[in-house]
Amino acid sequence: MTPYLHRAQPYALALFRIVVGLLFACHGAASLFGVLGGARDGGSIPAGTWPGWYAAVIQLVGGALVALGLGTRLAALVSSGSMAYAYFTVHQSHALFPLQNGGEPSAVYCWVFLLLVFTGPGALALDGLFTPRAPGRRDQDHAPEQSSPVAA
Repeated sequence: MTPYLHRAQPYALALFRIVVGLLFACHGAASLFGVLGGARDGGSIPAGTWPGWYAAVIQLVGGALVALGLGTRLAALVSSGSMAYAYFTVHQSHALFPLQNGGEPSAVYCWVFLLLVFTGPGALALDGLFTPRAPGRRDQDHAPEQSSPVAA
């Protein structure tokens, strides 16, 4: 079963990236435009308000870029940093643990985007259209498995 899971890994990562990116972008759109339930008070955040409006812009743009797989690693890094900032400046002062201070979404998004920085976008990313490949180079995601000298 492991070879099948290994072959599906780039596509599972792509699905993960797309879903997380869309959810993050929707959160930004809600805060900026008052759609999908709006910001916490049901409306939108006034333009230029620090830090909420800027965070919402990062959420909308970063989420869209991650979902599309365009500049994924950089967009994920900025998004992760934004969520770390949100957690430590907004939530941490209320209580120690995310469950107590309402910072679970910020903490989870921070770590999810940091993971995408290291894993990359997976399959079906627009990054692949702009990355030149050397002739004859195999795609590592589709390379056949080689036996490992270490027994599993």
